Amino acid sequence: MVNSRAFFHGRTTRFLPNPSPSSISAYVFLLLLLSLFIFIFSTRQISDDDEKPFFSESEVSHPVLEDHLWDAPFSYGFRPCTYPTRRYEAPQDWDRYITVRSNGGLNQMRTGISDMVAVARMMNATLVIPELDKRSFWRDSSTFSDIFDELHFIRTLQGDVRIVKQLPKELGSVPRARKHFTTWSGMSYYVEMARLWKDYQVIHVPKSDSRLSNSNLPLDIQRLRCRALYYALRFSPPIESLGEKLVERLRSKGQYIALHLRYEKDMLSFTGCTYGLTETEAEELSIMRENTNHWKMKKINSTEQRIGGYCPLTPKEVGIFLRALDYAPSTSIYIAAGEIYGGNAHLSELRLYFPNLVFKETLATPEELKMFANHASQTAALDYIVSIESDVFVPSYAGNMARAVEGHRRFLGHRKTISPDRKGLVEIFDKMERGELNEASSLSRLVTQMHRLRQGAPRKREGSVPGIKGRGRFRTEESFYENPFPECICRTKNRVQMT
Repeated sequence: MVNSRAFFHGRTTRFLPNPSPSSISAYVFLLLLLSLFIFIFSTRQISDDDEKPFFSESEVSHPVLEDHLWDAPFSYGFRPCTYPTRRYEAPQDWDRYITVRSNGGLNQMRTGISDMVAVARMMNATLVIPELDKRSFWRDSSTFSDIFDELHFIRTLQGDVRIVKQLPKELGSVPRARKHFTTWSGMSYYVEMARLWKDYQVIHVPKSDSRLSNSNLPLDIQRLRCRALYYALRFSPPIESLGEKLVERLRSKGQYIALHLRYEKDMLSFTGCTYGLTETEAEELSIMRENTNHWKMKKINSTEQRIGGYCPLTPKEVGIFLRALDYAPSTSIYIAAGEIYGGNAHLSELRLYFPNLVFKETLATPEELKMFANHASQTAALDYIVSIESDVFVPSYAGNMARAVEGHRRFLGHRKTISPDRKGLVEIFDKMERGELNEASSLSRLVTQMHRLRQGAPRKREGSVPGIKGRGRFRTEESFYENPFPECICRTKNRVQMT
């Protein structure tokens, strides 16, 4: 192999004449002038950068990689598969009923209702249209038919479970079994619970969330859960209509990212995350947590939460993250969220990186939004539609909506969903604060590599964390509705869509 250094020096020294003392002095003088110029320019550049984001305007997306930023991951031919097996039998007109009060926000109620459809099937019962939560943080008075297409729900599932709008009048005053079903329960548990029919004709379920295990259920039950969530629980016509209009208006401007910016007051208070907030804001969140009776954790170490990756990314952190992935500052970002805590004071930190932030309030007219005013679950449904249809979905926190949207996008063909590695990102952000990471190119390489396998590609659902025993292990499993693979997603030549 040729020694490049020897080759270069040999060629150079062979033809250069011996320099004179005067030429050396002139050369040194020029070097000094050049050094002085570089120092003055650098000092001025540093002072200017103090008021700029980490990325300069010249560090825009590379045209060669533009398609890679928006393309969905390769789906390997996987499709939705929700049809029952040949062993599946039609439901009977059971003269026993399950009534349900769904708890939580929109997506917690949606998945809970889907679980109750499956529970009614397993317990050979008729399901009464569930009552929605009106006592949660959002105080939403919406009924089932306000949010969902009730008739479509009943008809779509008529081959699975008998569903009625209300209890028969003659059963209105009969004694009911009030039963808190155990969380993450399997088929055998509900077969055992069927003994209640010996003494009662009506069972009331006060809470519907997480009442079924994520795995180890019969295939037909898992597919029923998918049919209930992805086909039967269609939003009401007014919500569907406006949601479609919002998507069309966004698409008319090009591709867009739907950002579930979980930076609302209730989430920050519940998680105890105060990084980037003022002392007054942190105190306000602490008081809220103390006064919320059903939140068990009162004293929370915010620093430990953040280092462990248990905090939502701040608006500023989201901005740095998306720029590091090489999305251009001109990218349209739809904010799928409620009221951001601190308002523009914190949103401005994201707008510094991405000025083109879009909200439903700016996409829709006041007249279009009027009927949804003071109904958080209905406006959340609009956000859900826009998020499902987005070119890219990014959640700042792994909450109920984030999990539901990711699972639905997987079901629809593994649409691109970037799930931030919050724990890994916090380590990077802290290095930036300490001045240990100064080059934008280095940041981009680190963040891009970290999220190479976190973009919604097909994979089997993850089980519980090793070493955790007892019922606590179920909490560590990946949610069925976050990734319904393999039960509801498979390679098949059979029919894959509901008719």
